[in-house]
Amino acid sequence: MADREKLRRRWLKQAGTITEALPYMRRYHGKNFVIKYGGHAMGDANRALEFARDIVLLKQVGMNPIVVHGGGPQIGEMLDRLKIQSAFVDGLRVTDEATVEIVEMVLSGRINKGVVAAINEAGGNAVGLSGKDGGLVRARKLRRTKRDPESNIEQVLDIGFVGEPVAVNPHILMEFMRSDLIPVIAPIGFGAGGETFNINADTMAGAIAKAVRAERLLLLTDVQGVLDGDGELIENMTADQAHAMIEDGTIHGGMVPKIQTCLDVVKDGVAGAVIMDGRVPHALLLELFTEHGVGTLILPEAD
Repeated sequence: MADREKLRRRWLKQAGTITEALPYMRRYHGKNFVIKYGGHAMGDANRALEFARDIVLLKQVGMNPIVVHGGGPQIGEMLDRLKIQSAFVDGLRVTDEATVEIVEMVLSGRINKGVVAAINEAGGNAVGLSGKDGGLVRARKLRRTKRDPESNIEQVLDIGFVGEPVAVNPHILMEFMRSDLIPVIAPIGFGAGGETFNINADTMAGAIAKAVRAERLLLLTDVQGVLDGDGELIENMTADQAHAMIEDGTIHGGMVPKIQTCLDVVKDGVAGAVIMDGRVPHALLLELFTEHGVGTLILPEAD
């Protein structure tokens, strides 16, 4: 009898959770959501399974999830195995001709198909592609400069086949969103001469979010979100607040380019961008279907 009562309380709690989520499901029905999937959440089997199930749930309740995945650790592992050395400039892997072949093989092959298989196993209907498929993402060589401290002369650094999106053709994605298909995109683009470019996954996700006028760009990371000077999570912030925190150094290091990606997308039509911890169980559902979410929501400035 005690066991039955315990089960009954658990069922009631589950029913209550679903009821609380209904207003958010109505609000987001038919909206586009671009999710950058990366960090340690990708390497943890349990988190990967939860992620796949959450993506399927978003699609089944009428939302349009688009997954863009990273794969830095897996690329590094393969390069080490093949004894190919690589260096980094400002957190970007210097990508020569030999390296870009490995990058494409790992991202468009092993990782992309693994994410697709997980979503399909969870009951979804995912399709894998890269920015080269259907002319999705045209890119150009990304240039980085460095100022010589002695001469004060700015030098252009060659980081090889690292690219940045120039144009996104959302036609193929729109076709997917009108169906039951879930696109899973590897961050590879093509150049004007047909060359292959390795694109930072956050940057790729941001470009796609702008192209499809996403309701949210969600960056899954290995940190809670943006922290204030006392180390406390900031749940909501405006573009002006983010700029000020970069200026005073509160936001620093690897968080800066993520914030800049968020600022870029909310300035260009995306309703909001979230930096969140992908290691939290069911982080996507908590962020989208609860009042406070789990990360930092960055909103455009009010008109």
